[in-house]
Amino acid sequence: MDGSGIKRNMRDWDRSSAVSWALRFGIVLLLCAEIAWAEGTPIPHGTLELIAENQSIAAGHSFYLGLHFQLEQGWHIYWVNPGDSGEPPRVEWQLPAGLSAGATEWPAPRRLETSSIVDFGYEDAVTLMVPMHAEASLAAQQPVRLVAQVKVLVCREMCIPGKAQVSLTLPVKSQSPAPDSRTPDVRTTDLFTATRKSLPRPAPGNWTFKVADTKDSFELTANLGHQIAGITQAIFFPLAESQIDNAAPQKFLAVASGFRLTLRKSNQLLKPIERLKGVLVFSTDRAYVIDAPVSKPGAAKSS
Repeated sequence: MDGSGIKRNMRDWDRSSAVSWALRFGIVLLLCAEIAWAEGTPIPHGTLELIAENQSIAAGHSFYLGLHFQLEQGWHIYWVNPGDSGEPPRVEWQLPAGLSAGATEWPAPRRLETSSIVDFGYEDAVTLMVPMHAEASLAAQQPVRLVAQVKVLVCREMCIPGKAQVSLTLPVKSQSPAPDSRTPDVRTTDLFTATRKSLPRPAPGNWTFKVADTKDSFELTANLGHQIAGITQAIFFPLAESQIDNAAPQKFLAVASGFRLTLRKSNQLLKPIERLKGVLVFSTDRAYVIDAPVSKPGAAKSS
């Protein structure tokens, strides 16, 4: 074969190799796209994914699942008390016999403000943790499927209801979970770690809270023993609806042993309440659960 024939064959080989490489690369991209899409089930303006902290279920032990919401920019979902509008995600579990779901654990919410109303919820991304328990009688068996039917309201200027079914399959083992039984997926581990940090924690035992019922406000006084550096503001999120005016400013006043927070009453509050329950979020980003007794109107003045 002469030199020109060799060069022609080489060019043909290069073209063929380039086409073959391009096809292979395109297939890889498609597969990657499918894998990325499979990570979350579509909901309006976002995705929902069911994740597990452990690689397996052990009889007689508890474990955690997470409902991970990823939302498009500007869209939000709601906290357990949605504020002035909306509703929180609703979950219905379909679990094998011997498995039960506990109460959803909600990260501290944010105030989502518009010109006239204030909602409580989450933007961008959030993971709702759910404790699960496996009965001791649960025998090691073939992997079991855990299913969550979720209804969610996703909002921006408008609200769009959505629903999704998410599931995962985990093996059941008879032995206790090993220390290294956490999922090797770094992303999932990070999600559970970050969510735990954002959960409201019980207030320290030496802190006390009391609430004075005035004519049009609740005065929440926090005695922390001393002033804590960095706390220049506190926001209260009530657990029950229609107790405070969500859109009203919350007046913060530092005092020697803590602070006082004035909360305007809701005009929908029709009768006195005995306790004020909710979450306090400090300017340090730490959040605490509080359950404070409410004194009757005039009791603070007469004491």
